[in-house]
Amino acid sequence: MNLKISFFSIAIAACLQCSAQTIVKSTDPHIRYSGRIAMTDSTAELSWSATSIKVNFIGTGISAVLKDEGSDNNYNVIVDGKVTSIIHPEIAKKAYQLATGLPGGKHTLELFKRTEWAMGKTLFFQFELSGNGKILAPPPAQKRKIEFFGNSITCGYADEDTTGKDRGTSPYENGYLSYAAITARHFNAEMHNTSKSGIGITVSWFPMIMPEMYDRLDATDPDSKWDFSKYTPQVVVINLFQNDSWIVKLPDNEQFKARFGTKPPTPDFVINAYQSFVKSIRAKYPDARIICILGSMDATGAGSPWPGYIDKAVAGLSDKNIYTHFIPYKNTNGHPSVKEQQTMADDLIGFMEKSIVW
Repeated sequence: MNLKISFFSIAIAACLQCSAQTIVKSTDPHIRYSGRIAMTDSTAELSWSATSIKVNFIGTGISAVLKDEGSDNNYNVIVDGKVTSIIHPEIAKKAYQLATGLPGGKHTLELFKRTEWAMGKTLFFQFELSGNGKILAPPPAQKRKIEFFGNSITCGYADEDTTGKDRGTSPYENGYLSYAAITARHFNAEMHNTSKSGIGITVSWFPMIMPEMYDRLDATDPDSKWDFSKYTPQVVVINLFQNDSWIVKLPDNEQFKARFGTKPPTPDFVINAYQSFVKSIRAKYPDARIICILGSMDATGAGSPWPGYIDKAVAGLSDKNIYTHFIPYKNTNGHPSVKEQQTMADDLIGFMEKSIVW
């Protein structure tokens, strides 16, 4: 009889030990979110590139419960400031072990979305802290804030494809190593990355342009609008026109026909469109320093008119807090590699350090 009681007690203790964990729901104020993230009563919905979730905790391990729309997204797991692994959430809702066997004491965990919204969105339900883990106050908000409006270059499209095939599928896209993310980390700034591969200001490779997308909360939903009062960057970087520069030369392209008919747009049309978009950004952020850049693909190559279009558009705005800066053509095929993204970041950082007072 005593043996049975002893065995029963051990079983209960083991069960309790297995299930012991601290649940931190997506709505918990101890979580620090970064980026345009749609919140529901039970989930945080991550769609945009470089959106992230941060938490401070005491404990030896932490998991996250996630569900992905199409199992196309990838996330960097960053523990105590270092990328330790990559997770690939599946369509089924499940828990993913992010860190285990950590030394006792305080730790910081960040989930960083490497992939852009073309890969769909991910639903985050909760963190689960192992054992007697304890949630702590959230990481402090960064004082410096940047927002990038861009295309595939800013998303980090194919930056990790070392084969030369320039593949844009999720295994090869790492927004954490895009020039935008590198620049933000250099300045210890929070970043919003409002970008999508293939997008332009006058025309894109699909039926949407940046002036129709820039104000979305859920990137996948045209009826979902972002509240610009929730995030006020001191610096805005616009890197657009690379896709326009190609498509305006393709009269048989369906989007060319849809936007322009049978004739390519005139330089004045292009300049006015760019100027109108920058005015829209200025209206949302009246005090920001806006940097209109272009590069480092062939829109800044020798003889390209596109830097000149930007120069004329900005000059016409007569706004001393709007700058232009052009990153030289990398003179290699495809999208910028990780190394070329670093070169872009170094170029932009150099310009900002000389021109911007935070």
